[in-house]
Amino acid sequence: MRGIEQIPWLYDSGMALIERAGLGRWRAWLAGGVRSGRVLDIGCGTGRNLALFGRGVRAIGLDPCPQSLLKARRRAPGVPLVCARAEALPFREGAFDTVVSGLVYCSVLDVARGLGEVRRVLKPGGVLRMLEHVRSQRPFAAWLQDRMQPAWTWFTGGCHPNRDTEASVAAAGFVVDPTSYRARNDLRRFEAHSR
Repeated sequence: MRGIEQIPWLYDSGMALIERAGLGRWRAWLAGGVRSGRVLDIGCGTGRNLALFGRGVRAIGLDPCPQSLLKARRRAPGVPLVCARAEALPFREGAFDTVVSGLVYCSVLDVARGLGEVRRVLKPGGVLRMLEHVRSQRPFAAWLQDRMQPAWTWFTGGCHPNRDTEASVAAAGFVVDPTSYRARNDLRRFEAHSR
């Protein structure tokens, strides 16, 4: 069985509901904060971020799911799309000014390797912009995430609700810009630069 992350119409329907409930403003921040340059939308899925980039942005979408990329093609027809995983980005070092990641690193198989690849493809001084859900800081909620994780990961096709993505970003050598940092429940959004 494919998880809901690999069924584009189902994923998009769920995302549309969540975005109407407030996530849409955070997604607009994620893509809207990129004003120019070469941008990699890692884990672009069905292209929900790609349609939000401005005119001065030269974006490339990347996702491991071919069915999602077909939907992304319809949503952002002029954007180059690449079928690949975060852990093996098929780009040269320093190819991008910005890497955008929206609700992706919960599903990356090897988070450290995937973030290492982001560092590799970013230019010196480049920016990582992330919107992610993270392991809860509330003990009971974290315990609940741990208990539901195996079934949730199977159901969604890869999402780990209990990942401490913030700690992974720091361990990969990125420094979060505190002026960009926002937290709401178990959601985080921020810009980070490599050390």
